[in-house]
This record gives sequence, structure tokens and C-alpha cells, in this order.
Amino acid sequence: MKIGARALNRATLGRQLLLGRVPLGAADAVRRVVALQAQHPASPYLALWNRLADFDPAQLDAAFADRTVVKSNAVRMTLHAVHIDDYRAFREATEPSLRAAKLGGRFAAAGLTVQDAHALVPELLDFTRRPRTAAECAAWLTERRGSDEPGAWWGLRQYAPLWRVPTGEAWSFGTRPSYVTPASRPVLADPDVSAEALQAMLLRYLTGFGPASVADMAQFALVQRGRVRSAVRALADILEQLAGPDGETLYDIPGAPRPDEDTPAPPRLLGMWESILLAYADRGRVIPPEYRSHVTRANGDVLPTLLIDGYVAGVWRPVEGGIEATAFHPLPDETWAGLATEARSLAALLAGREPQVYRRYTHWWAKLPSAEDRVLSA
Repeated sequence: MKIGARALNRATLGRQLLLGRVPLGAADAVRRVVALQAQHPASPYLALWNRLADFDPAQLDAAFADRTVVKSNAVRMTLHAVHIDDYRAFREATEPSLRAAKLGGRFAAAGLTVQDAHALVPELLDFTRRPRTAAECAAWLTERRGSDEPGAWWGLRQYAPLWRVPTGEAWSFGTRPSYVTPASRPVLADPDVSAEALQAMLLRYLTGFGPASVADMAQFALVQRGRVRSAVRALADILEQLAGPDGETLYDIPGAPRPDEDTPAPPRLLGMWESILLAYADRGRVIPPEYRSHVTRANGDVLPTLLIDGYVAGVWRPVEGGIEATAFHPLPDETWAGLATEARSLAALLAGREPQVYRRYTHWWAKLPSAEDRVLSA
């Protein structure tokens, strides 16, 4: 069976709850969409606002507080919000990548080895049985090692399986992180455990983002493609194969929903580092190639975007009096009307939390093209 580019787009939108808001609780929604980028504290909230009917941000506050949803670097080595039921497998699946990336460089320059990390992690997890601030953890490591080399704590906190602790502020988490030990400690440095966990992670990924290629799956998890190929071979009796738009082999869960390619896709105002923009090696599933460099900046910032008919068509930012929408190509009046409705709802959400969300990133707007620019009144 062959599947076209537009059908792939609609499959992603459908599974990611972006074809229409649905009545789900926050924790159930996070589980449904697999993982939400949480590099900026506001982004998981905006992701759920885009997906859920009558979304109340207090629901996500509560899910973070009772640790039904946890924030950690278990996906793509960056902060994500994931359901507690997924955390351990995701962390075990990505352990080899984290070990390779975080225990060299600055960590090694501090005079520490991978073996040192493996000895230190259990002690750190004992120390963080109750929430500890980053300063407390760094002081603990300095006392333990007799050195305050910053690279040592940087590497250890990036590698160790730690959860971020809600610290209040507008979006549950602020700029001064605290850490706590997971309720169930992942197994580290065990190839067999990691291989089995990767299979579980890829099945979850396909549930929320499929159909997808080996390259897409490797991009989502940020693991080596060879590991993904081995996992796919082990899952051969479970997975369905499809031919992608260019003949590439795609994999999926049999019976998973694939909406018709003509299914309408409503306008959305996606937050920074939105998951659907980063979950594929082929970003063209959602981002037209000519717009990719506008949205994903050279330093890795991924701007808040306008999603029009399922594809990125511009960017947005809060301004005095509403939401400024910058379109990369002209949009029809009915599309602007839909964006205005979304903007009023978004402005109401932000008003009680952080009206000027993402403010530190607005310097990018001076460098962006604009076919149309409108302030959508709150």
C-alpha cells in the first residue's frame, strides 16, 4: 500500500489531536500524543490548549504536581512532558545516546569518566529522594568530588534519570530547576534492557506519530538508526509496512487511524518547539521546505507557528492588544477569521499566566519575511 504526502500530514494531525479539539483530561491527552516538548515551560500548556476542548491549565498543573505527567529529558535529549507510564521505557531506550552525548566533552574535561558517572548516579538518586535544587545538587557533587568544575554537574544532571520538580511560577516550572528521583528507577547501561525499551518506545511513537520511516523514528528518539532497524526487525510481526510518497518504507500500527487526505484541518497557533515540527527526519510532513529556516533558527530555537490547512504558514507572538500573526504567504479572509478566533482564545489563556509568553525570542521577527502581518485583537 502506498500513502501520499498529504495523507501522511493528516495522519499526524489526527493522531496528535489537531484535526479538532477533543474532550480529554490533561494526563490522558499527554499519554495519547506520546510526548510534549517542554523546553519552554509554557509549551506543554499551549500544546494541550491546541488539542483539548475547554482546556483548563490547572489540570496540567495537577498532573505535574502528582507526577502523573513528568518532565525530564527522556526524549531527544531535551525536556519533554511524558505520562508516568511511558517514562521508564523512554529513558531506558535513550540511555546509550545520553551516555555518549553527556558523559564526554565538558564532563570528561572535568576529569570524570563514564565509570565515575555510573558510580555517582546511585548516590545522586539517593540524595534526590526528596526534591533538591540545582544549587544543592551541585554543592553535593562538589563535596563528593572535591571539585566545583561546572562541567561535572552539567554532565551528571543531563545523564542521570531525574525528574524536574514543579516550582510554581506561571507554568509550574521556572528558570531555577529542582530535581527528584523517579518513582521507579530506570536501568542504566544494560544493552538488553535498552533494546527492549526501544521497541516499546517505537510502538508508542507510531501510535502518536505514524506512519514513519526508520529515519523518522531515530529522529524522534535521537538514537542511532542501526538501533532502530534492529528494533523494527524485532517488531516485524507486529508492524505494517507502507510505501511513502517517494517510495521509502514506512511503518505503522495495524488499524491505526489514517484520516482521508481531504479532511479539513482547522487553523492553530502552535507553541515553541511544537512536537509535530520536530518528531520526523522529514520535516516536510508539516513544514514546507522553503519555510523551514524561518521557523527553525540556526541556534535551535523553533518559533511559535501558524498552522494553516495542516502546514506551517507563518509565526505568531503576543503583542500589546492581542496576537501578532506573520504569514509567509497571503491568506484568505476566512483563514484570518479563523486565526482571530484562535487568537482570542489564546490571549484569554495567557492573560492568567504570562501575557507576553516567549517574549525573549521576539528578536527573531526582525529577520523574518512577511507577506501579511496582522494584530489579531484580544
